[in-house]
Amino acid sequence: MNRISRLGLLATAVLAALSVYAAASESWKLLGISWVAFLAMALAAPLGARAVGEQANALVWGYGLASGAMVTSAAVFLVPQAIGQHPQWGGFGIAFGLLAGFASHTIGHRLAHLDLPMDRTVAELSAHAFSAGAIIGIIYGNMPELGPLLGVAIVSHKGPAGYAAARRLVGDGRPVSVLLVPASGVGIAAMLSSTIAVPAADPIRGLVFGFAAGVFLHVAMDFLPRCEIGSEIHDLLTVKGDAHALLDRLRVHAVASTAVGGAAVLLAWLVVV
Repeated sequence: MNRISRLGLLATAVLAALSVYAAASESWKLLGISWVAFLAMALAAPLGARAVGEQANALVWGYGLASGAMVTSAAVFLVPQAIGQHPQWGGFGIAFGLLAGFASHTIGHRLAHLDLPMDRTVAELSAHAFSAGAIIGIIYGNMPELGPLLGVAIVSHKGPAGYAAARRLVGDGRPVSVLLVPASGVGIAAMLSSTIAVPAADPIRGLVFGFAAGVFLHVAMDFLPRCEIGSEIHDLLTVKGDAHALLDRLRVHAVASTAVGGAAVLLAWLVVV
């Protein structure tokens, strides 16, 4: 648990180097979002590693707040932009993004059964972080007028994801510091992809921004806290025998947390505008 991952340190160094470039080019929004993502996972991981006893309620609220904020942000900031570029192609982009998110999740689950040379949890989180970062970079690189609220809400799930992943790594006797790779991945990919220019044609821009909205909506729904038998939440419970009563209570917390996450984005938007 106390071992330091060289790969994690390397990823952090790359993020720091790219941050210097981003600061020089005055990409302050991307810089802030990148480091929010990094700190969310990097600070939550030690908490997950040291957590003892039943932490299901904390994880439900962490996932619920993040997913509620992501659903609301994607629906309010990305979907209107995509439809505004081109109603039909923007709609197709949203549909394709949702379906692509589902496909990638399914492929990732199949790969989890293979004997990979690296930890499965870290590989999945890293792939997710780099892909999300690439989309964030393209969005902010082509739409600099977007506020940082969207990006911060989109990466808000990094905290609970790092918390849960750290618990699994400790249980497997692996170093938690390897989570610095997915923690840095969002910023690394975002800063690199921000230089990609999307063609000015409305159908193409509608398709691209719609695809981004669809992917983020899928990720948000994937992080909705599922309080079911065999779920990650259920695995944290220490109750013996029938856990349905406890899971029913946690479902109420799941609904409340997602509502609070969405309301937080609404309040922040009202303050900004």
